[in-house]
Amino acid sequence: MTVHALTTHRTPVPVFAERIFECLPRADQRRWAQTYMQGLLTTPGKKSVRNLAAAVSASPAASQSLHQFVNASPWDWMPVRAELTRWAEQEMAPRAWVISQAVLRKRGEHSCGVHRRFLASTGRSVTCQVGVGMFLSSYDRAQPVDWRLLLPGSWAKDPERRERARIPAEVGPRTVEQHALDLVDTLADVSRTTPLPVVADLDALGGTSATALVQGLALRGRDFVVAVPDALQVAVGRHLRVQRPQAGGDAQGLVLAARNLFEFDAGTLTRMENVASWDGRGRHITVMSSFVRLPQTGPGGERIHRTYRLFAVRPDNGRRPVQLWLTSLTHARMESVLALTRTLAHAGESVREMSEDFGLLDFEGRSFPGWHHHMTLVSATYGYNSLHRGQPPTGGGERMLAAAA
Repeated sequence: MTVHALTTHRTPVPVFAERIFECLPRADQRRWAQTYMQGLLTTPGKKSVRNLAAAVSASPAASQSLHQFVNASPWDWMPVRAELTRWAEQEMAPRAWVISQAVLRKRGEHSCGVHRRFLASTGRSVTCQVGVGMFLSSYDRAQPVDWRLLLPGSWAKDPERRERARIPAEVGPRTVEQHALDLVDTLADVSRTTPLPVVADLDALGGTSATALVQGLALRGRDFVVAVPDALQVAVGRHLRVQRPQAGGDAQGLVLAARNLFEFDAGTLTRMENVASWDGRGRHITVMSSFVRLPQTGPGGERIHRTYRLFAVRPDNGRRPVQLWLTSLTHARMESVLALTRTLAHAGESVREMSEDFGLLDFEGRSFPGWHHHMTLVSATYGYNSLHRGQPPTGGGERMLAAAA
């Protein structure tokens, strides 16, 4: 992970925090936000609220006050995330809006949104919370800027659980793909830059409908690179090289599972090319691609004629699984499109670093607002540290704690 080229010295924590948390209405809230950040940066081991407070103050009341700030204080996290977004856009050169997840393992059943979930990455079921996150990603790092908490039906529809966890009335059950589209809409509203391509792998997130995500992004006019399942139904045909079929032509074409398109000789329907790595240092790889449409209809039953590009990296030995991708970037160079797929790994690396070094998994609160407060504070702290990697933190947490107390 690289430090921004224009950063020649480390910004003190209070200066950074004052900008990110300037929107908080009370001075004591802003000071406690700085204190929480300072604790996340300097506390060794588990970053519980008690340990964070002890790391920056000897006051016995510090832990209770910090717990109150994170779990019970009614501050709105969305304006803070909006400012974090604008800061990240200034300090890095984002190339994609990446949707990824954080699986937060938990003990017990009382933390908001906790449930049993099967993880394909480990082949096991775990008790966890699942956060669906939006990341601004460059070609070498990713910064989380927004989060949604996945609420299974047992949480979204149970009045007693909702009241106990302080889940707002307007928050209902939503699928992973609905959360993803909500994150895209929110980022589009707060961003001050041109919208970037959306990159996502819904299967890795536990989503059930890549088609729903693709359709939602298309309706919003967003470019995207989305991993799709082997069984995705696609329409293929030579006429797909134009935006609409010619008069009298086949409006549908051959419909088949996406995987099958690359498993038989489709002649001129598929293309194979050797693509250099985006940075020019790796070896060339072989990519198979084809123009396709999704057999879908609009609200009035009319057929939607939107052309996409389906592609896959051909394995060297033909044995390992091949991930299929669908993109709206039909005219972009394949090197650029492949570079976008790699931004998913940067988001995953950010989640790993936040889990290991910044207390992402250590939050002990049980409420819906508390979870969002913690995720916001950890994301801001991670952003600050990634910008100043390799330099010691500065900024007087003891003085901030004393002032807040």
